[in-house]
Amino acid sequence: MADATFDDPDVTTFARLDGLGLQVTGQFVEPDRAVLACRVADPDRTCRRCGAVGRPRDTVLRRLAHEPLGWRPTLLLVTVVRYRCQGCSAVWRQDTSRAAQPRARLSRGALAWALTALVCQHLTVARVAEALGVSWNTANAAVLAEGQRRLIADPARFDGVQVIGVDEHVWRHTRRGDRFVTVIIDLTAVRNRTGPARLLDMIDGRSKQAFAQWLSQRPKSWRDRVEVVAMDGFTGFKTATTAELPQATAVMDPFHVVRLAAHALDACRRRVQQDLLGRRGRSGDPLYSTRRALLTGADLLTDRQRTRLRAVFATDTHLQVEATWCVYQDLIRGYRDPNRRRGRDRIRALIGSISRAVPRSLSEIATLGRTLQQRSADVLAYFDRPGTSNGPTEAINGRLEHLRGSALGFRNLANYIARSLLETGGFRPSIHRRLR
Repeated sequence: MADATFDDPDVTTFARLDGLGLQVTGQFVEPDRAVLACRVADPDRTCRRCGAVGRPRDTVLRRLAHEPLGWRPTLLLVTVVRYRCQGCSAVWRQDTSRAAQPRARLSRGALAWALTALVCQHLTVARVAEALGVSWNTANAAVLAEGQRRLIADPARFDGVQVIGVDEHVWRHTRRGDRFVTVIIDLTAVRNRTGPARLLDMIDGRSKQAFAQWLSQRPKSWRDRVEVVAMDGFTGFKTATTAELPQATAVMDPFHVVRLAAHALDACRRRVQQDLLGRRGRSGDPLYSTRRALLTGADLLTDRQRTRLRAVFATDTHLQVEATWCVYQDLIRGYRDPNRRRGRDRIRALIGSISRAVPRSLSEIATLGRTLQQRSADVLAYFDRPGTSNGPTEAINGRLEHLRGSALGFRNLANYIARSLLETGGFRPSIHRRLR
């Protein structure tokens, strides 16, 4: 800084209006906002109709919200000259397309600032509208349209996709209309260890038809490059993948496989609790007090949790819970085995053991065994396709839950999809380059 050469103060450059074709002619600072009087730098005297030179007729004033200076809303009062042609008497006004889109209330600088705030700083639309000094509807419509035009509609964002994850997501916790959407995640960077997962798209509804239709709308060259599809146990996703991506390998990822076993263990615990005590679990009930310890990996248990589990398993009436817990832990140990071949063999042996000759009393294990046996090829495919877990998909679902909470919910699905793509679409690293 000691060797820096300072220029004379220039509000036009400071407010970044030179790139919008405007020059500041005056300023007025109020406690709650700053007002900059501007004029269009280009005289624009040439007639659009005959090419003759026009003469100034009068002026009109255009109001534009600009990016905030010091978090104070900034308003541009742009004086636009209207000309009359001396040859054909045509009337036109100075071109302000560099400063803003036709009939827009936000300058292009304000749009770029708002989009960056939404994508990079994760601000809400309400906070963006407050900083720009415009209404929520104005900010929301303008920013989503700009994000759609510059980011979401860019066909290049689908380039390089080789591994995708598909899962369902609850976008509205009400009974009005369809509450579910299908999310498609790009897991290629996770598989290659070059970056995080990103949201590719979101589809209304959760069904085989919805996912198959989305895949069919992609170019054949894109579909041919997809190598792996990570999914949960929903057969609709599997059927759609087989029909539209015959060359891709379907992988039922560890996250959902372990979750199936966890559901079986929890269902067994509740059933035994109901059979023994005739009620749901209450504080002080042995099984209820160990509900979290039961779902914890054996190598992560604390001494207190181990003591509680030993006390529970010492009772003969809890043998069914212990048997289901052992299956759950064996599944976890298979996935955590550092030797992938050995882990695959352990999972294969476990699926074989619980898919036949299971006592009728262990109904949850029998159901789990049938499910894993039907999808055994997809379950075991994970060990040949490292880095294809749907865990990052669930992580993005968590970010979408946070987005919905910060926005206090969404009523419009189109807005929710657009906001979700801007939030988790992976635009942050390249947004500054894209918005130049």
